[in-house]
This record gives sequence, structure tokens and C-alpha cells, in this order.
Amino acid sequence: MFSIIVAAGWPIWPLLACSIIALALVIERFTSLKTVRVLPPKLLDEAITVSHGSVPGPDVVTKLERNSMLGQVLAAGLRALNANPRCTEDDLRAAMEASGRTVAHKLERYLPALATIASAAPLLGLLGTVIGMIEIFGSQSPGSGAVGSGNPAQLAHGISIALYNTAFGLIVAIPTLIFWRYFRSRVDEYLLNLELSGERFARHLNALRK
Repeated sequence: MFSIIVAAGWPIWPLLACSIIALALVIERFTSLKTVRVLPPKLLDEAITVSHGSVPGPDVVTKLERNSMLGQVLAAGLRALNANPRCTEDDLRAAMEASGRTVAHKLERYLPALATIASAAPLLGLLGTVIGMIEIFGSQSPGSGAVGSGNPAQLAHGISIALYNTAFGLIVAIPTLIFWRYFRSRVDEYLLNLELSGERFARHLNALRK
């Protein structure tokens, strides 16, 4: 493998860097987008139960906020109500929506980078192949003794090495694109459920306003 990388020339090194970055981002997203970290199944019902009679104190709200991303959204509504028990419904919703935008940004973190790698990797591979082909055919001069001079077998070997760049670019791009689509759909589903949960909790908090 190392000999192939060396033979393919310098254009393959940016592709290797892209593959390492893509792998790191995929691992990070798998870790960060776990359901327990974003949308614990029973958290909303527990938050409604705890705040059924009165608004919880700051300690409980802080614990809720640190629980998950959904907890951050719910805690924003409770903090607004703690700060001003007579706040309007619009104020409650505004506080939760602001927290929701922050959460949405966290959920979508690094997805543009994955999309960029998936788009750029085939182009980098093609660039490497074109550069390799230019070098091969540029070396074809009578009596130069260069690779492929009067030797079709050597010329074919040089072309196959140049094509390694394109192949490696596709090897990097295809899995990255698949993972990007998977994370994109997962984030969209989370955002929808966060919005629905926030709406339900906002109605609950509106009933607690004094």
C-alpha cells in the first residue's frame, strides 16, 4: 500500500489527509449524536412531572440543562420563568427558540466539512490523475529513456499508477457521502422532535405562569 501511495505521487497526500479528517469527523458525530445525548426518551415527561406543581429551583434547572440537548431547550424555558414569573408566553417561546437555535448549530457541527470532503475528494483524485498523465506523456521524447518511451507496457503501467489517484478519491468520497447523508437525516429527525417537545413544554410552562 505504501509503495502504491509513493508511486501515485504528491497529489495523493491531500486525499490521505481528507480520509483521516473524514474518519475523525464520522467518529465524533457518532459519539455526539447518540440519542441519550440529544433526545432522551423520558426526559420531557420527567421535566413536566417535576414542574407540575411549581417551577423547580436553579439547581434542578442546571441539572436538566446538563442532561442533554433537549434538556438545554427545556431549561431555557424554566430559567425564563424563574427570572420573571409574569413573563409572557411570547417571552417563554423566545427563550426556548434561542436555545433551540444553539442546539441546532451543535447538531449540525462538522456536517458541512463532511459534505465538502465528499465533493472535493473525487476532484482531488481527478487532479492527481491528470497531473500524472501530463508527466507521463510529457516525458515521451525520442531517446529520453523515460518511462514509457517506446515501451507500451511501461506506458500502461504509468497510466495505471496515475489512475490510483482517481480510485483513491472515490474510495474516500463514497463512504463520506453516505455518512453525511445519514447524519443529515438523523439531525433533521432530532430537530423535528426537539421542536415538538419544545412546543409541548411551552404549553405546560404557560399554565404555570402567575
